[in-house]
Amino acid sequence: MVVAPDKFKGSLTAVQAAESMADGVLRAEPAAVVLSLPVADGGEGTVAAAVAAGFSRREVTVRGPTGDDVSASFAVRDTTAVIEMAEASGLGRLPGEMPAPRTASTYGTGQLVLAALDAGARDIVVGIGGSATTDGGAGMAQALGARLVDSAGTELSAGGAALRDLDRIDVAGFDERVADTRFTVASDVDNPLVGTHGAAAVYGPQKGASADDIDVLDAALTRYAEVVGRDLGVEVAQLAGAGAAGGLGAGAIAFLGAEITSGIELLLDVVGFGEALRDADLVLTGEGSLDEQSLSGKAPIGVARAASPSGVPVFALCGQVTVTAAQLSGVGIDRAWSLLDLESDVERAQQEAAMLLTQLAERAVRAFAAPSEDANEPARAEGTTRTP
Repeated sequence: MVVAPDKFKGSLTAVQAAESMADGVLRAEPAAVVLSLPVADGGEGTVAAAVAAGFSRREVTVRGPTGDDVSASFAVRDTTAVIEMAEASGLGRLPGEMPAPRTASTYGTGQLVLAALDAGARDIVVGIGGSATTDGGAGMAQALGARLVDSAGTELSAGGAALRDLDRIDVAGFDERVADTRFTVASDVDNPLVGTHGAAAVYGPQKGASADDIDVLDAALTRYAEVVGRDLGVEVAQLAGAGAAGGLGAGAIAFLGAEITSGIELLLDVVGFGEALRDADLVLTGEGSLDEQSLSGKAPIGVARAASPSGVPVFALCGQVTVTAAQLSGVGIDRAWSLLDLESDVERAQQEAAMLLTQLAERAVRAFAAPSEDANEPARAEGTTRTP
């Protein structure tokens, strides 16, 4: 059996959720072989999912979004690396959680790219989510050797607001290895870089941007797009996905030649989900809340769609489920359970999520094995849990 959950936000990481599910499987079927494949959609937990699938974790010191040194990790296996931009430039890296909407930079994300290149990676997946930045990926480009200068030839300071003064981009010193490396951005955001649906307008408020900040940042990103188009020959202003992660999508496309693709589909491919299905009888997936937003392509839906061609049933175990059985069936989920089925108090369910998820997994596996019988009888846990 395959367990492939995303995180239960505020309660369990994807790795912890997978462990709880695996324990429940083994209570119901002590002789079962459980393949644990925690997943992510390109946001928080992307590196952890890769490590759980057999990648090696590497730690490096990079600049955080406000310039302070932070310890960040990435994952590598052979010549493939997985980077999570939030490790370097995410909201969780802001000192004292104080937002810096005008000055936060993706420079540290560029340093992660450099570290991956130094590790021999030539196929790099960049998960972008949870960013603290709205600099269009300018900081990342600077870390890789690009010079973004004003009319006096002075290098721009950090952050999106500084891009108002951008005069030209010089890539003479850009790291040559980038041209020989395949970059894929894991993202499910299709916003353009600028405008009413752009990076600043839509996501700026989540990063502490006021109405004035949004106006400044959108104007700055508009100037940035003009210069990128003129100097690099890449039009990013209205490109779908360019507004992801404060415009890092635009920077990845323009400077790295990156392709943006569905986060969950990409990560499932990276962790070897398709191969794991070959001998599977059942897939258990889940996340904190299975709701209308999930149906647009969040992790459990991606898991179900990926499993569909194989005919392997998919059960979802979630913190709460607010969609109908018909909606779930339409996206390939055969049955779904909620932690609230076992504990109706939401706060207590969050606090006891690991234990409840184990119980729910046991119930689900018993229901799968004997659908006409009561699936609530507990059993002793023993057996095998493995990763690829």
